[in-house]
Amino acid sequence: MNASLSHLKTITEDDHLLAVVKPAGLATANAARGTPSVFTILQRTLAAGAFLGVVSRLDAPVSGVLVMAKTRSAAAELSRQFRERTVEKTYEAVVEGRFPAALGQWVDWHDRIERQGEERRSQLRPAAADSRLRAQGADEADEEVAGGECHVRARVVKRLGEVSLVELAPSTGRRHQLRAQLAGRGCPIVGDRLYGARLPFAATPGCGPAIALHARSLGFDHPSTKQPVVLQADWPAAWMTRFPSLVPTGSEISPK
Repeated sequence: MNASLSHLKTITEDDHLLAVVKPAGLATANAARGTPSVFTILQRTLAAGAFLGVVSRLDAPVSGVLVMAKTRSAAAELSRQFRERTVEKTYEAVVEGRFPAALGQWVDWHDRIERQGEERRSQLRPAAADSRLRAQGADEADEEVAGGECHVRARVVKRLGEVSLVELAPSTGRRHQLRAQLAGRGCPIVGDRLYGARLPFAATPGCGPAIALHARSLGFDHPSTKQPVVLQADWPAAWMTRFPSLVPTGSEISPK
């Protein structure tokens, strides 16, 4: 993989934060030794010793808006907003199968998601499992089983043959959450072989494997000015080529 700064498009930057469009196939941070990540690429553009804080992550195969902090105070404030679920996130996905709701109808999915040890896949459980575990005092088990309750609002925007464009507004940010929740309803994301997808999806040149999941927008309060900020990532070029009839115009994306 030869990912470099040319793969990252800056959305906005000031003294407190830096936001980029992450290409699919590039890790956010903590990649294997010798493998580039958004963090290592951006770090090379800063002065020696400059602070760069990871406040949220996107899975390596996922593209879209990614924000990092440039000061410790900004990192603490942005992390608080993500932790307290005040950040507004919108994702788009192209999925296989039949979405379990009528065209344009918003549905709420409440689940529990779990991952045992070093398992690659996360497992979906009924949301009621959370309350049962709490009642049983499952704090010790949580040390071995990562995860917790997860929620997303979802709707299908457009259907075309065997694939559909789905809009997702998660209030939680569990590992592989959207991938597992979609696959669990019989509509895995195109390219996501780990969660049962049949159709392939082309990788970003110079990066690793990709899936058709895109972090379209991110809304939060600026860590210094406290003013609302909404960041948006354009549709990936691979989507325009592969799904030209599915990618909507601005008027087709309605408020949640």
